[in-house]
Amino acid sequence: MFPEYRPRRLRQNEAFRRMIRETVLTTSDLILPLFAIGGKDVQNPIPSMPGQYQLSIDRLVKTCLEVKKLDIPAVMLFGIPDKKDALATGAYAKDGIIQKAVKAVKDKVPELMVITDVCLCEYTDHGHCGVVEKNMVDNDASLDLIARTALSHAKAGADMVAPSDMMDGRVAEIRESLDDSGFSQVPIMAYAAKYCSGFYGPFRQAADSAPKFGDRRTYQMDPANALEAIREVTLDIEEGADIVMVKPALPYLDVICRVRQEFDLPVAAYNVSGEYAMIKAADQLGWLDGKRVMMESLTSIKRAGADMILTYFAMDAARELHAL
Repeated sequence: MFPEYRPRRLRQNEAFRRMIRETVLTTSDLILPLFAIGGKDVQNPIPSMPGQYQLSIDRLVKTCLEVKKLDIPAVMLFGIPDKKDALATGAYAKDGIIQKAVKAVKDKVPELMVITDVCLCEYTDHGHCGVVEKNMVDNDASLDLIARTALSHAKAGADMVAPSDMMDGRVAEIRESLDDSGFSQVPIMAYAAKYCSGFYGPFRQAADSAPKFGDRRTYQMDPANALEAIREVTLDIEEGADIVMVKPALPYLDVICRVRQEFDLPVAAYNVSGEYAMIKAADQLGWLDGKRVMMESLTSIKRAGADMILTYFAMDAARELHAL
């Protein structure tokens, strides 16, 4: 084709590059995860996630006001309770940290969509995502507590609930509980293909949710598997999921792409703590341009097929997008 066809003709200036750009990242694609903790005027830095904090509810509300000004449509809330126990009672307590945080955010920033992470690991004294019997997570015994947690979030005013535990059958249990209690309008964003990943390390420090024994390989997915992801997504859709998520994002772009091609529901991708931390660390050491790599990474996730991206970079990325 050369010399008749010269691809560089359409790369020679920014106007041409903008005109033929295939993937466009916008603030509407972004969701910011936030960590809620008790107390007042608390902003605890997370050492392994520079720029991220555990926030008391008053501080969290202020952050949500900034999020709204940046035109980011949604936040995802994670809770850090004062006390933990074997049955994760803080996860579904009426006055739990997430329940109070949801109410406060919806009161002060009603236009912002509040999504809640539905899991038990932050609330259990053993750090696992369900009820433990004889050092094993009991799948079926965990479903009622997970559904109770989701329902308590909906009652507090959550716009969407997001089960992340990877227990079999939990989406159906949550859907039935919500519908029976008059919350049929509340959608479910299912962590449908959640891998047992080493990229979660900084999050476990942030949420104080590391398992006290064993690991999560019996319920989170093997990183070697892709066909299994399609089966997991299919099950969650059949059980009533409205949005399906792949987590992590960057090491699993192939899975995001396959899920996008196979299903017609919205696809979310979680750009997780370890992905964030690597870029931040390399930027601080001067090994790469952090802002440039941040935008390239997020664009690659959207290019792979994600309709929305949960990312700790959300506010930084939104500022970059507004500056364009």
